[in-house]
Amino acid sequence: MRGGIMIKPEGELKVSFGYQCNSNRDSSCEDSDEYETLPELRRNSSFSCLSGAALSANATLANTNICNGLIGAEILPSWDSPNSFRRVPSSPTLSRLDILSSSLQSSMSNLSCSPSTPDSDSYLLKSMSPPSRSEGFLNAMEVQVAGGAAGEDRVQAVCSEENGWLFCAIYDGFNGRDAADFLAGTLYETIVFYFKLLDWESSQESIKASSGLDLDGSLPYIEDDSNTINEERFLSQIYTDRDSSVDNVSKNASCAKPKISTDSFRHGVLDSLQRALSQSENDFLYMVEQEMEDRPDLVSVGSCVLVVLLHGKDLYTLNLGDSRAVLATYGNGDFMNGSERLEAIQLTDSHTVDDEGERMRVLCDHPDDPMTIVAGRVKGKLKVTRAFGVGYLKKKKLNDALMGILQVRNLMSPPYVSTQPSLNVHRISKSDCFVVVGSDGLFDFFTNDEAVKLVHSYILSNPSGDPAKFLLEQLVVRAANCAGFSMEELMNIPAGRRRKYHDDVTVIVIILGTNQRTTKASTCVSASK
Repeated sequence: MRGGIMIKPEGELKVSFGYQCNSNRDSSCEDSDEYETLPELRRNSSFSCLSGAALSANATLANTNICNGLIGAEILPSWDSPNSFRRVPSSPTLSRLDILSSSLQSSMSNLSCSPSTPDSDSYLLKSMSPPSRSEGFLNAMEVQVAGGAAGEDRVQAVCSEENGWLFCAIYDGFNGRDAADFLAGTLYETIVFYFKLLDWESSQESIKASSGLDLDGSLPYIEDDSNTINEERFLSQIYTDRDSSVDNVSKNASCAKPKISTDSFRHGVLDSLQRALSQSENDFLYMVEQEMEDRPDLVSVGSCVLVVLLHGKDLYTLNLGDSRAVLATYGNGDFMNGSERLEAIQLTDSHTVDDEGERMRVLCDHPDDPMTIVAGRVKGKLKVTRAFGVGYLKKKKLNDALMGILQVRNLMSPPYVSTQPSLNVHRISKSDCFVVVGSDGLFDFFTNDEAVKLVHSYILSNPSGDPAKFLLEQLVVRAANCAGFSMEELMNIPAGRRRKYHDDVTVIVIILGTNQRTTKASTCVSASK
């Protein structure tokens, strides 16, 4: 089937957002009544199109009252834009984090869940002078944002037309949407926080390097270390990890504008992503502790996390859980004449008990607990081995907040679920075509190869179509066939009951390169009464 199916069942509210972009100044964008036309992306962008789709299966309450209601009432509305990409200023003052920090302070806390000290990241950031909006790693005067929720999933996209970078995230919540809401409201700006801190710390390293500092180290997960970056192009891109090995930085003290190792720069970006996630986890669990007396269910709420950051030709990924980013590439073959078959390469790790490596890691971490994995789940509760939130599997105090059968028995050696993400950076080449980013609900029905083949065949026959929506429509057809229903019969089953047949599903397709294409995204959200 090729795009003939539209998800328009009774009981479903279909909302779509999107834009058309053009990286070729000599070509014109096709306009339509449904999608707005926005200014072209700069030539230094490595993507030409973004397509997204999301479909709910779970019935969940929207914008729950976490953080004294500030997440739902003040922060999420500034990010959510289900009908169109929306232009917003790129805030250098971290205003949303300031709002959250004020809320936590009202409960005798601050953003980092402990008093600011001269050694803390929060103290360092507050002591720094505000940056120019054109400074830093994700530098931009303004950005385009879009996002929305589908059941317990949240999807978020932020792009800079000015500088050609793209941030995408899928937060696959479970046991409620509070954790996914918290991430959607805070993680992006927390990442910006740490990139700013990276700039500050690296500027200190630049001062040392200009005095003739020569440091040794390695970066095993960087694919391409042959290039260098001029300091004029990026602000202070040297970074030294305070808690781990130091990247190789060799500088000539007599050189006025030294060259910076791309290994060092990329390591700094990855480390900043990890530190931002750790900060968000600490903030969330602190919030849970403050509110669990009134809402003990918060201790079991969690989310998988998948972040994709495309900056220049570097594609960074961070993931916790079982969402995936899959690259479609021709590898080293002659893709121009079609002599090489398109390959699907998974860029992320799957953190579940079904993965033998993850299973053994969890068992080795708890050698004295014979009940670490029960019935194919961590402590009999959770299939994923790494996740955001789920405090009851990480802290005894949070587990004690649950009553009766909900409480985990014999929580001998927490934490049982890790918040250590998998990190990766891939250097985009001319052989790379697109990236499929999806929550696990997509891969319940399609293998990596199947998803890539479906997207590839669709964009060949529909060059200005919406591949993510098409992929979601094919999933609905397959789910209906598996259940013995027609597509209409399946989609008319109310959210909540329909979870028996498929999960919440979120998909983003990023078309790489600079070919002219229509950029569209769609969100299908269950209408609740």
